[in-house]
Amino acid sequence: MGIGFTELIVILVIILILFGPGKLPEIGKALGRGIREFKDAQKEAKNHSSDNDDNKPA
Repeated sequence: MGIGFTELIVILVIILILFGPGKLPEIGKALGRGIREFKDAQKEAKNHSSDNDDNKPA
């Protein structure tokens, strides 16, 4: 199971009520930046681990 469409709408409405429409772009920007940094860190860790696997003796 996951979050359904209805639950997602309810969460977004609650966020809109709590932070107001003026803060939403700022929150979205920060969330996007955090997701991008997380993905970059995952890629870096994957590349680092594959580099280490290539250097191991047989």
